[in-house]
Amino acid sequence: MFPTLLIVDDEPGILKTLGDLLQDEGFEIKTAANGYEALKRIEEDIPDLVLLDIWMPGMDGIDTLKEIRKTEPHLPVVMITGHGTIDTAVTATKTGAFDFIEKPLSIDKVLITIHNALNFQKLEEENRYLKKKNLDRHAITGNSAPVQQLRLQVFQAAGSLMPALILGENGTGKELVARSLHQLSQRSEEALICVNCAAFSPEHIEHELFGMEKGGTDTTLARHKGSIEMAHQGSLFLDQVADLPMSAQGHLLRFLEDGRFHRAGGSREIQVDVRIIAATNRNLEQEIRLGNFREDLYYRLAVLPITVPPLRERKEDIAPLASLFLEEASLRGKIPVKTLSTEALALLCTHDWPGNVRELKNIMERIAISVQETDISKEILEELGFGLPALPDPMAARDYRSAMDLFSVMYLRRQLAIHNHSISEASEACGLDPETFQKLMEALAG
Repeated sequence: MFPTLLIVDDEPGILKTLGDLLQDEGFEIKTAANGYEALKRIEEDIPDLVLLDIWMPGMDGIDTLKEIRKTEPHLPVVMITGHGTIDTAVTATKTGAFDFIEKPLSIDKVLITIHNALNFQKLEEENRYLKKKNLDRHAITGNSAPVQQLRLQVFQAAGSLMPALILGENGTGKELVARSLHQLSQRSEEALICVNCAAFSPEHIEHELFGMEKGGTDTTLARHKGSIEMAHQGSLFLDQVADLPMSAQGHLLRFLEDGRFHRAGGSREIQVDVRIIAATNRNLEQEIRLGNFREDLYYRLAVLPITVPPLRERKEDIAPLASLFLEEASLRGKIPVKTLSTEALALLCTHDWPGNVRELKNIMERIAISVQETDISKEILEELGFGLPALPDPMAARDYRSAMDLFSVMYLRRQLAIHNHSISEASEACGLDPETFQKLMEALAG
C-alpha cells in the first residue's frame, strides 16, 4: 500500500505539477485548494503526510496546522512557502510542523523531506506502541475474571477525556491503574501529576492544587503554580480525594465545570486543559450522607467509575503475582533469584490479604532479603508467620466468646498486614503497647 499525501496550496499549477511528480514516485495524491478544504479532506480520510502551503488567502497554513493538531496530533506536516523567513520557520516548527521547504521546489529536496517525515512517523508509532506495552501492570496482572473486567474498564476509559473515579481498598493498586489510564490515553506524552489529598492540611491543599500569587493570603509562601496548572494538556491524579476539605471540593467542582480557576490571592482567571483522575478507598455515597463529601462533585468525578478488586476476590492471581514480586526483588537486590514451591504458593492463597497487592509485594521483598534459601517452602513461610490460613466467619461462631476471639484475631492480623508485619506500628495503631499486642496474639492463637 502506497503512502497517501495531501497537498494543500492555493496555486492550481503547484497542485498539478507537484501532484504529478509525486504520483510518478509511487505516492497516492490528494489535493486541497485552501485550509478549509484541507481540514474537510483530513476529516474524511486521514493521509499519511500533509504538504501545506503557508501563504494562502482566508485560513493560512499556520492556522490550518493549528486546527490539524487539535484532531491529529501525530500527523506529519511539511510546510511550503515562497516567502520563507527564519521567523516563519520557527513559528511553523513550534506549531508542530515536521519540516519547512521553500519554493521554487526541488523535487529531490521534497522527496528527501517526505521520506524523512514518514520514517520519523514510523519510529514515533513504534515508540508509542512500546510505551504502552511496557506499562507497569502489577496491579492488573492475572487472568481472573475480575482482572479481565478491570482491564476492559481501563481500556474503555483511556479513550475518553472525561473524569474517572477509581474505587478500591488500600493496597489494591489504584495509582497504577491511574498511570495505566494516562499512559493509554492521547495525553500519554504529557505530564501526569499526582497529588495525595490526605498529605496536606486543609489550609495548604488549595495552594497545592490551584497555586498561589505572591502577596496572597499566606505571606510565607512565594508565587507558584499549582498541580492543576502543571498538568496542563496532561492528567491530574487526585489520590484519597475523599480527604479534600469542603472548600477545596467547591473550588474543584467549579474547575471541573469550565476548566477555569484563580490562584490563591489572585484575580486573574486561568484556563487549562486537564483530565482529572480521582481515587479513594472510602464509600463516597456514605460520605455524602454523612455530609463529608459534595454530591455534585461526586457525580462530576464518577463519570467513568472503575473498581479495583481486592486480592481476596482474585485468588488465582496470587501465585503469578507472588512469583513476579519475588523474582523482581531478587534481581533488584542482585541476589540469586528465589522461587516459591507449589505448597508455599498454595499457602499464600489461603490468606485473606487485607493489605492487598501492596501487602503481598512487601512480603515477597522481605523474603528475598531475609531468607537465605533459594527455594521457598511452605515451612519457611510458616516460620516467618506469613500466609496464615483464613479464619472462620465470626458470625458463624457457636457462642459470643468464640465470635469475639475470632474477631480479635482477624483485627490484629489485619493491623499487622496493613503495617507490613511491624508489631510496633500495628500496636500503636490499635492503641496498645507492643508487649500487650504480642501477648494477645499468642493468647488468641492458642
